[in-house]
Amino acid sequence: MMNRQAVLPPRPKRSLKSMSKTYGLSLLFLFIFIWSALGTIDKVNWSRVFSMHTIANIDRVIPKLFQPNFDKLDRVLELMFETLFIAFTGSLMAAILAIPLGFLTAKNMMGTSPIGKVVNAICKLLLNAIRTFPEILLALIFVASIGPSPFAGVLAIAIGSTGMLGKLYGEVIETIDMQVVEALEANGANKIQILFYGIIPQIVPEFLSYAIYRFEIDVRASTILGIIGAGGIGTMIVISQQNRNWDEVSLILIVIIVTVTIIDNISAFIRKRLV
Repeated sequence: MMNRQAVLPPRPKRSLKSMSKTYGLSLLFLFIFIWSALGTIDKVNWSRVFSMHTIANIDRVIPKLFQPNFDKLDRVLELMFETLFIAFTGSLMAAILAIPLGFLTAKNMMGTSPIGKVVNAICKLLLNAIRTFPEILLALIFVASIGPSPFAGVLAIAIGSTGMLGKLYGEVIETIDMQVVEALEANGANKIQILFYGIIPQIVPEFLSYAIYRFEIDVRASTILGIIGAGGIGTMIVISQQNRNWDEVSLILIVIIVTVTIIDNISAFIRKRLV
């Protein structure tokens, strides 16, 4: 038998309009990048960056970052666990609060009635407004309101995460197989039975996956919130930096890196099993 080589079909010719869009968007992106870079570079004081004072500071700080002081390991671990508790509690609160908001922002759940459309639009606007505020700004508000405490960090994480999870939950609900719901309705199932047997089994794996992924993000965010008094290891970072204890800062960074790496690996394993 003769070996026949596969002949690929000719590549379709691109229209002038399509090519113009591609090159136009590429040039626009390049222009924005150059404009942003030049705007940033113009504000840099290069004489200060390359001054002898800066070089002396680097020579004093960088070597100590490679000499961690393990005498404070117990205190660092204690604050790291506090950071994890802040992230976990805030993420859990957000995962619960986002469930009703997810249903209210899903078009297939709210129907086509005028009231349903209004509620859907209001809830989407609420989630958009929540996502506008970064966690550190929310933490500043709560620290000013209830005082410096880990609870301020929990509230900041909870509200900030609710905005993201509510949007993701709503998108998950909108993509469920409605034929299952319609089949249950045709067989006389009530709303509660449809919810527990037709909707929840389809959404639970992705809900849990997104909640775990958000917990990963919240662990990183919680390490920063302590800088403004919202509890956790960030408080120790500020104190060590102000006292120029760079060997302590080195130990804190090592603990944060190890903790985040472990959590990332564990959550990635769990999410693979869920989805």
